[in-house]
Amino acid sequence: MDVFGLIGNPVGHSLSPPMHEAAYEQLDMDARYVTFEPDEDAAAAAIQSARTLGVTGLNVTIPFKQAAFEAVDPDPLAQRIGAVNTVDLTGDEPRGYNTDAVGAVRALRRHDVALDGTAVVVGAGGAGRAVAFGLADEGMSVRIANRTVERAHDLAADVPGATGHGLDELHDTVADADVLVNCTSVGMDEDATPVPADALHGDLSVLDAVYSPIETRLLRAADAAGATTVDGAWMLLFQGVEAFERWTGVSAPVAAMNDALRDRL
Repeated sequence: MDVFGLIGNPVGHSLSPPMHEAAYEQLDMDARYVTFEPDEDAAAAAIQSARTLGVTGLNVTIPFKQAAFEAVDPDPLAQRIGAVNTVDLTGDEPRGYNTDAVGAVRALRRHDVALDGTAVVVGAGGAGRAVAFGLADEGMSVRIANRTVERAHDLAADVPGATGHGLDELHDTVADADVLVNCTSVGMDEDATPVPADALHGDLSVLDAVYSPIETRLLRAADAAGATTVDGAWMLLFQGVEAFERWTGVSAPVAAMNDALRDRL
């Protein structure tokens, strides 16, 4: 039996177990997905312990992405992003990946969004950093908008060709953009949006990384403006799909994983 898992603290809220278990069932794989909840200073020890126990691969969630980055050998993309959320334990040493970037790219492609032109990424935290690199690597010109403009400029300095902006510039920043991705938590705990509704337009494709609720205020406003909308569950799904495919070398059963995810939302 292959064993995969998740380390985080807490992990009880995670939607990864039902997603991955659905994949194993669909493909008739002899595999299980388990969770580990180590103390906040024990991420490296947890990764090594999982490897000793024969675990094949791990997802990593809050608060361990930075600690995991320091405990494994990150691939080039994870190295640039500076965080790891997926670990392969089958090699001579643990190998780390960041699937958030690919998750956003695959979510947009699933909705036939052309990844050329200009993208606006709202938020300069971990998710914003991953998405900015992912879209830049696809060839998009990336504009990063953040409440603290200095953080936007710092991230833009790391992402090839990117520029940094404050949230007060969003009307101008979004006006001629092709893609908009919200990578903040705004809209999760209250009916709010980080982007003014009158800044949105019909030539835009909008991905909101917030997946609870599925239909955020930003997505409602984007739909009303005639934009293409992509909810955050698609990004969550495809980061899990990418991890599954890295661990197994098998094409993931995307439909089954999507059904299992949305059944829990």
